[in-house]
Amino acid sequence: MIPNALLRLATSVVLLVPCHSLLRAQGPAPAPTAESRVPDRPTFTEHVAPILYEHCASCHRPGEIGPFALLSYEDAKKRAHTIERVTKSRYMPPWHPEEGWGDFHDARRLSDREIAVIEKWVASGMTEGSKAALPGLPRFVDGWQLGEPDLVLEMAESFVVPASGPDIYRNFVLPLELDEDKWIEAIEVRPSSRSVLHHTLIFEDKTGEAERLEAQDRSGQPGFKKMNFRGSSQVGAWAVGGTPRRLPDGLARPLSRSAVIVLSSHFHPSGKEEAEKTKIGIFFAKKAPARTLIDFQVPPQYGALWGIEIPAGRSDYVVEDRFVVPCDIELVGAWGHAHYLCTSMKASAKLPNGEVVKLISIPKWDFDWQNAYFYKQPVALPKGSVIEATLHYDNSASNASNPFDPPRDVRWGLQSTDEMGSLIFTCVTAKEKDVALFQSGEREEMRASAVRGARRRVVARYDQNADGIVKREEVPARLWVMVSRFDANGNGTFEDSEVDELVKALGGRNGRRRR
Repeated sequence: MIPNALLRLATSVVLLVPCHSLLRAQGPAPAPTAESRVPDRPTFTEHVAPILYEHCASCHRPGEIGPFALLSYEDAKKRAHTIERVTKSRYMPPWHPEEGWGDFHDARRLSDREIAVIEKWVASGMTEGSKAALPGLPRFVDGWQLGEPDLVLEMAESFVVPASGPDIYRNFVLPLELDEDKWIEAIEVRPSSRSVLHHTLIFEDKTGEAERLEAQDRSGQPGFKKMNFRGSSQVGAWAVGGTPRRLPDGLARPLSRSAVIVLSSHFHPSGKEEAEKTKIGIFFAKKAPARTLIDFQVPPQYGALWGIEIPAGRSDYVVEDRFVVPCDIELVGAWGHAHYLCTSMKASAKLPNGEVVKLISIPKWDFDWQNAYFYKQPVALPKGSVIEATLHYDNSASNASNPFDPPRDVRWGLQSTDEMGSLIFTCVTAKEKDVALFQSGEREEMRASAVRGARRRVVARYDQNADGIVKREEVPARLWVMVSRFDANGNGTFEDSEVDELVKALGGRNGRRRR
């Protein structure tokens, strides 16, 4: 399992202007203002420092994740060409949602003008400028970014991650000892070794299973290896690049006083042995929320039901699925998850009236930077809206992120060198009484997605000419004798409905190639 983050989505608005108004509006473009012009010779103190302080210094300062500081002229001049390159390519700041696909809180996206200022500053000689023009250093919160938590929990012992080897998935129990049930408004995660902790999922476990499994572990390391999390509920998550934020609009997740917290952590070795001792800060809501948060994925289970199998050398492998909204809902969040081979992902919703709403797009997926994107307004989706998600993967040698050289066939799996992928959404139902209705509809959508995935795998196995249709001549004769009865109309071709019946008869043997 991989984290379900919480985000809010913005509604697209189209403004229609009469043609005569457009004609009146035509004419010379307004002169650029002092704020919009790019000066001929920008200086660090007057033009560049404000950009770095607003967008970069929160990470690029002593004690934070940035590998170097960007607080002084000397800092910036030393790294000037690197700064120019990574801002011009929009690799930095790490802000991946595509512009025009929602109005996000805390956006770190640089404007075209800001990028041009940095480029012109480097090209014109990296002038420092008057020290009197230098703005004051930004004030940052030391320690907990959201303020003092109501409850701080920490792993009892450090977990040692070896210098090399496969990714490690490990679970750790954190006792709660609460006097009463609570509601969680935010959880802030503070890793001790950021280079080895890729993400951690935070669960509430009331079943006692986590404590039992931890007691049975004989590895000599803290924590335990596997847990199915049935009966547990996810209450938070952190991934590389994550920024803590309180849930919006008075929303909160329940936390039972009889539960324990379980950190389900994913480590990948960094090249040197490191010890991780994760600490979390929990912030409680003052009262119970009026609405219930629900998480769902498109495709479900991070693409496991879709059956991801990416051949070596395939440069544009596509995963796509849909979700029919079972009742009126409001989306309050969206984000994506995949591994190294994914190159892009996006999701939109087609409303019953035909309008298409852009939900989220990440045109350059980066496994090393994953974040929760909060939107300024929720998105209202009426019953019958269809959410469509598309993810692209590149398993060719030209993909610099490919973990294998030469490329290998890659399947769905938990290791970072395996693949998976989904767009994840968090919503509330428009009417609180419809929560059970939504959850029932979600289960039905998951079954439908599983059938579509099985159908696709059957077709992929026997569709020799790759036209998307399985014909009699493409199926081995001995097998056709067994499956011909599913060709209900006797035309020698398997339509989707006929493949669905075949899949059901196979009882889960859905065309996956044996290896």
